[in-house]
Amino acid sequence: MKTVFLLLMSFVAIYAKAQFAPAPGYTGTTAISKDTSLFVEWATGCTVQRGYMDIAVPDSGYASVGNETSAIGAAGQAGVVSLGDSGIAMLTFAHNIYNGPGYDFAVFENGFYTGAPSAFLELAFVEVSSNGVDFFRFPATSNVQDTTQMAMAGSDCQLINNLAGKYVFGFGTPFDLEELKDEVGLDVMNITHVRLIDVVGTIGAHATYDQHGNKVNDPYPTLFPSGGFDLDAVGVIYALGITSVEELIVTDGQVAIYPNPSAGNAVHVKVTDGLIGQQVSVCDVTGKKLVRQTVFTSDFALSTSNFSKGLYFVTVGNQTTKLLIE
Repeated sequence: MKTVFLLLMSFVAIYAKAQFAPAPGYTGTTAISKDTSLFVEWATGCTVQRGYMDIAVPDSGYASVGNETSAIGAAGQAGVVSLGDSGIAMLTFAHNIYNGPGYDFAVFENGFYTGAPSAFLELAFVEVSSNGVDFFRFPATSNVQDTTQMAMAGSDCQLINNLAGKYVFGFGTPFDLEELKDEVGLDVMNITHVRLIDVVGTIGAHATYDQHGNKVNDPYPTLFPSGGFDLDAVGVIYALGITSVEELIVTDGQVAIYPNPSAGNAVHVKVTDGLIGQQVSVCDVTGKKLVRQTVFTSDFALSTSNFSKGLYFVTVGNQTTKLLIE
């Protein structure tokens, strides 16, 4: 009986630690595909302060793969810039980011699967500023074990939260400014800068820590030119001065969804008569199509009972709008 109890407690402890969103393709993931139309723009400026290939060996030299232009523009198009141990990237944008419903921007890295869903993930802290001087960090958590140094082994992203690099190449890690709305000195409706700081994944003398005091264990040492966090891109979901797809559609009077945001089991979709007979489809942020049906009336109900919390795209004909499930 004692053995059974101990096994049960071990299972509970493991389950409790694996408490965050899973990998792309799994139910409940927050990974955002680089190909989604969710992004209204991408970073337009980047400055980089390189870190050593191995912070414990100063004469190891600095990471050197890519350059600052590699982080500008859409994900998957210009390669990556490697930060090295404790390296820093500062991103700016044509339009300031603001706190909209749900996630507001996403960071892309070039992690890869070592045996799905386990993946080689290099991580970075994410900070934002509304004046370019004072920066505020998203509260990061790593529940990855910190007793055995991770070398080239894979990580379970379900143990990681609010660290850039949580997802593999092609899928962005999203961040919600709502989490920082109470920070004195930060205007979450007017974010001018996003700063990324490479996590030194060692559990030794140069360890870095999450908000709970846990050592953040990721691949270390990475004694090669592409060492450390490899920044691909930063995509913006809500930008000041850019009218969202949803606002354009509602203004034109072609498609309206209500209530939106929704916490119920269904929403109503209202369309102009010209869209009757068209297809309506719903996709999540990874591009996975969840619903596809024909529009038979100008005002119809759309079931959302099987939808998890998050952002979705509702397309009728060639008109697309955002739907937030709370």
